[in-house]
Amino acid sequence: VQLQASGGGLVQAGGSLRLSCAASGRTLTSYTMAWFRQATGKEREFVAAIDHGGSRTWYADSVKGRFTISGDNAKNTVFLQMNSLKPEDTAVYYCAIQYGSRWSPGTGMNYWGKGTQVTVSS
Repeated sequence: VQLQASGGGLVQAGGSLRLSCAASGRTLTSYTMAWFRQATGKEREFVAAIDHGGSRTWYADSVKGRFTISGDNAKNTVFLQMNSLKPEDTAVYYCAIQYGSRWSPGTGMNYWGKGTQVTVSS
């Protein structure tokens, strides 16, 4: 499975960006897609996840109410709408796939995509 993230860029604080992650290759039937981010000098952290059916979502407390994860099953694509961006949201954002029907924080990810840079200026 290959994951291709896009949509990053430079935005002013308070602005919005929409990230996309397209999956291709092997067909999966039960999985969760997630976004992570890693700021310079910090560990990678979970941002949001969505199950394959799109009926359940999970968010990190730091982005609740500002970010929305959604999916388009027909296109095997997941999106991350980021509103009210803050300078502390600056990071490389990665999408990833985890086997299983629901997000499991203690379980590792099975596939990772290359990241896309998001920079929020103050």
